[in-house]
Amino acid sequence: MFEHAQIKLTGWYTLIIFCISTLFSIGVYRIATAELNHSMRVQAFKMLPRNAQDALLNKYPEIGDIIIRKHLPFFQRAPMQGITIDDILLGDIKNRIALQLLVVNLGIVMTGAVLSYFLAGRTLAPLEDAIEEQKRFVSDASHELRTPLTSLKTEIEVALRDKKMTLHEAKKLLNSNLEEVDKMQMLSNYLLALNKYESGNLTIPFTKINIKEILTQNIKKFSTQIAEKKIIVETDLHDIFIKANEISVSELFSIVIDNAIKYSHAKSIIKVKNYARGKHAVIEVQDYGIGIDAKDIPHIFDRFYRSDNSRCKTTCDGYGLGLAIAKSIVNLHSGTIDVVSSTKGSTFIIKL
Repeated sequence: MFEHAQIKLTGWYTLIIFCISTLFSIGVYRIATAELNHSMRVQAFKMLPRNAQDALLNKYPEIGDIIIRKHLPFFQRAPMQGITIDDILLGDIKNRIALQLLVVNLGIVMTGAVLSYFLAGRTLAPLEDAIEEQKRFVSDASHELRTPLTSLKTEIEVALRDKKMTLHEAKKLLNSNLEEVDKMQMLSNYLLALNKYESGNLTIPFTKINIKEILTQNIKKFSTQIAEKKIIVETDLHDIFIKANEISVSELFSIVIDNAIKYSHAKSIIKVKNYARGKHAVIEVQDYGIGIDAKDIPHIFDRFYRSDNSRCKTTCDGYGLGLAIAKSIVNLHSGTIDVVSSTKGSTFIIKL
């Protein structure tokens, strides 16, 4: 599809170049031939005997004025009446000028066509990438939705065939089904959040917020998960105020802290600190978990990307959308988010 569009766009670019080049060549041809015609008539006048020149000047007094004002543009000059020139020679020179302009014009058009092809490719490349990314997004979202839907359908079908199902078993099935529904709801919420932050035309209010307060609130929000894994959270927090959107920044911190808890070993430590560096507020969340492979680090902020570690060595639920949302929120605030990781854990560094 894009190859055809590239060829079509190249054709339009080439046509525009051809039209401009042709109009320019016509203008050059008219100016050059007019100047040539004028110069040849002036030269013919100067080659006439003195008495012939005087006779022409008496009959056509404007000739002398034209010669004196020969520096004027061609379109301000009147024709030199009574002076004949070699029309065959003039015609031959005009043909040579036309031929040279034609060759130059063809060269410009051919060069323009080649350059237009590459320019069309560069123009369409972002569109192609965007469409390919959209296709991958739809494919990945469909795949992630298919898993809980398949599980839900299978459990219901099996239950319908079981004529001896007890009330306890039915409740157990409904609880299992509810878990799958929760997963789909979570995925839907993730997709809506991602679409909101990546839409490009989102306008959200920025207010003065305290980084310390929002981090403290988010750590308390995960107190149950922290207690279950017997994790110790060490904090070094300071009152640092920035202009930002409180809801989205809270969601950002929530994603990073939740990520640290998920991939930390039981009875390990998570360190959360903030500090000012120049005009930036810096937030660091460090865990001592499974870490991230070096080959995965460039991709962890991509949608639906999950490293082999997160897939194989833990049983954490997730869709690989949290860090993509975090990256979008950071971009919305013109900040940065980076990660430093090893086999002993990971540190996420956010600058706002």
